[in-house]
Amino acid sequence: MNTTPEKISTLEKVGYSLGDLAANLIFQTLMTFLAYFYTDVYKIPADAASIIIFSGGMIGALFNPVMGIIADRTKTRWGKFRPWILWTSVPFGIIALLAFSTPDFGPGGKIAYAMITYVILVLVYSANNLPYSALSGVITGDMSQRNSLSSYRFTAVTIAQFIVQVLLLPLVLILGDGDKAVGFENVMGIFAAVGVLFFIITFLTTRERIIPSADQVSSVKQDLTDLVKNRPWVVMLLITIFIFITLSLKGGIYIYYFENYLDEAELAAFLTSIGFNGFIDGLNGLLTSMGLVGFHWPEDAPSSGFSLFNAAGIILMIIAIALSKPIADKYGKRDLFGVALAISAVAQFMFFFIAPDKIALVFITQIIHGFFYGLTIPLLWAMIADVADFSEWKNNRRATAIVFSAMIFGLKAGLAIGGALVAGLLSFYGYDPLLHIQSDQAIQGILMTMSVYPAITFFMAVAALFFYEINKEKEVMIERELGSRRNAKKK
Repeated sequence: MNTTPEKISTLEKVGYSLGDLAANLIFQTLMTFLAYFYTDVYKIPADAASIIIFSGGMIGALFNPVMGIIADRTKTRWGKFRPWILWTSVPFGIIALLAFSTPDFGPGGKIAYAMITYVILVLVYSANNLPYSALSGVITGDMSQRNSLSSYRFTAVTIAQFIVQVLLLPLVLILGDGDKAVGFENVMGIFAAVGVLFFIITFLTTRERIIPSADQVSSVKQDLTDLVKNRPWVVMLLITIFIFITLSLKGGIYIYYFENYLDEAELAAFLTSIGFNGFIDGLNGLLTSMGLVGFHWPEDAPSSGFSLFNAAGIILMIIAIALSKPIADKYGKRDLFGVALAISAVAQFMFFFIAPDKIALVFITQIIHGFFYGLTIPLLWAMIADVADFSEWKNNRRATAIVFSAMIFGLKAGLAIGGALVAGLLSFYGYDPLLHIQSDQAIQGILMTMSVYPAITFFMAVAALFFYEINKEKEVMIERELGSRRNAKKK
């Protein structure tokens, strides 16, 4: 095993992070708007949308172990993982655009088109993002540098999240001149072009430093056997599934929560009282004076409230990400992750008790949730890299990509289950996108999906963490022993 103990440059950390910013322009859109796009924009029935999201997502999830095996056995002059980021960049951009296009088919044709484009998108996403994620495990073997790399990466993720959750819906309305179908297609075209450029930058600015020795040979059967016997890997697989079910559930329901649950008059009054509407009037006036007559921020309260709500949480997430590394360095990733996730779950559950007219309380709860969840964001992927080290320490074989396939499998499975639950629960509770005012049952379902259901899956992730054995002391011990082994093989 060959490794170089050099410190990772800021340029390389930023270059690596741009790859996740690119991927998350698409992923965050899937997680936040896919159910809404299918039901309210492309007019696919909610029950059919639920089937598409679940079955398509699970196909992508099941492809991940295969992609992990392929990536671990890729051999090029650029390394194992970097080439995949380059090879998939253009296909990723093209299929993302197609998946959010709305060709004029009949009901059956729409369902078939949505299914085909979604399945291809999640397959290409796996071929891109699994090697990208595994790359963080071979850029450096230093735990502190890995924590730093994760912080850069997830700052970029949070920027993408801000762009999607705060700006996407207004941009859809602006760039589509009020037509959401046209707007989604135009916005995704921009995202696709930016994404291709950023993937190429990631390829050019990163290096793979941890390279398996030439005499390391293992079969697929041996790799899979190692995984099954690796309890931290199993635990992180479960945690990832639960977390992404939660993220998909709450992210997908936010727009429905603002459009159907919160009191629109009280929301408008709140936005006026904090100066937001005045700011928007000034912004629209500025754009008009510049000749950009059509570029007006939408003035309806739900769209503005939704954007500001997401912005409040994301700003606190960015602050928390900056604090995550020094706290994790002191107390360990596992302990910080568990405490912060439990508090964020409590905050999510508290939405159930907030009345539709208590708008300020909605935003305060989001700020608390955003901060404590933000502390966990860089830790999840750093812990998976630690699991790859644990596997090498225990088995004397390194199979980075297949270990990371747990993360991407969990991500895809969670996205599939959570996204399908959003559409399925809406259908179960009787949501009708053609109605201006939903039934009491549908509104109650939206509230439950916003609060109780995601809190349950977050708490399940916290419970699973009790079986994760890599605490602070074990992190240090594994890092020290692997360093000694690698140095011995270099001599």
